[in-house]
Amino acid sequence: MPVSTTAATAEGLCAFIDDSPSPFHVVRTVARELEAHGFTRLEEAAAWPDESIGRRYVVRGGSLVAWAGTGNAAAPFRVVGAHTDSPNLRVKQHPDLASAGWQLVGLEPYGGAWLNSWLDRELGISGRLTVRDGNSLREQLIRIDEPILRVPQLAIHLSEDRRGVTLDPQRHVNAVWGVGEAPRSFLAFVAESVEVDPAAVLGWELMTHVLAPSGLVGRDGDLVSAPRLDNQGTCYAGLRAFLAAVDDPGAAAPVLAMFDHEEVGSQSDRGAQSDLLPAVLERIVLARGGGRAEYLAALAGSICASGDMAHATHPNYPERHEPAHRIEINGGPVLKVNQNLRYATDATGAGAFALACDQAAVPLQRYVHRADLPCGSTIGPMTAARTGMPTVDVGAPQLAMHSARELMGANDVPAYAAALAAFLTPVE
Repeated sequence: MPVSTTAATAEGLCAFIDDSPSPFHVVRTVARELEAHGFTRLEEAAAWPDESIGRRYVVRGGSLVAWAGTGNAAAPFRVVGAHTDSPNLRVKQHPDLASAGWQLVGLEPYGGAWLNSWLDRELGISGRLTVRDGNSLREQLIRIDEPILRVPQLAIHLSEDRRGVTLDPQRHVNAVWGVGEAPRSFLAFVAESVEVDPAAVLGWELMTHVLAPSGLVGRDGDLVSAPRLDNQGTCYAGLRAFLAAVDDPGAAAPVLAMFDHEEVGSQSDRGAQSDLLPAVLERIVLARGGGRAEYLAALAGSICASGDMAHATHPNYPERHEPAHRIEINGGPVLKVNQNLRYATDATGAGAFALACDQAAVPLQRYVHRADLPCGSTIGPMTAARTGMPTVDVGAPQLAMHSARELMGANDVPAYAAALAAFLTPVE
């Protein structure tokens, strides 16, 4: 499939990221794009109509599954998976603190946040509130794009070792947001920003985000500097690929699955270890008129590309990479293999993705982690285990993974999307 059919661009990725400071905002951004292309949301707790085999999607918190395609009861699925969450600093349940004449907001790391990268940056707040509405509850999205928080670095003159300080996640990542001895209510401030009575707020998931906008950088403007590339780079490329696939469907039904909580192990009601994807796929088969046998047959013929970002070879630390597996920025999508199954790729999945890259006319790179370093994981192994689908782990190369701001190649954005689109609609 030609790159142009995916409509994926580096500028489009930057806009996507800037619209999506939290997993809940990622879902909203994707849902709006899906609805602009004729998709309708279904509620999990409601009965699904028989025509639910059409352009549909479901949302569970910060996760989303979308599909389109065939009415054949046992038709297989082609799935592109991603995750919506990124490492960051999140607000504690009792956030109001005071120290040495400063008013602080208590924060804690989420996922494998590279803590030093969050220092001395202007931070906003995003996430969601659960609000009492009479005898019921409603959800309120939050986004404050004002520089209200900052985690200050220790002056070099006060450090015991001028080579740097070791950050304690309990003591050193609280944010300043004012001066004075009496703490103000941070939750009241957040609630009032969306005209909600603070007393009505019963629950919250609030997180910080870097306010500096995403953009193209470098001598030739061929690099993308942005927060949350891991893994909104895949969310964006996967969405563009999925929309291209539903306009040109093949024998398999294309599915886009985006999960929250990958950065902390995916073990939640909406993570990749949950029943979200298997339940949705089974309900699709039921809507086609099939039963359990057709569902199992459909899974047996299906395949999943688990998309997450990949490590480009770092020019200042080349020795930290496997010597025979150099990964280049703007060098094309990356096939990720780990013999101990931290990635789910096997020969079947590798072949399917390599063929997709060939059909999309984009180069393929192959990544192996150093054997003497611990390898991160993805939604791939657990998706394979939950569904029985052959699963291949893939990504786009980047530097500074898990930093507050990350770096990838501008040309890798359309190439990644094109490969995923070809994976979803293989040439027979």
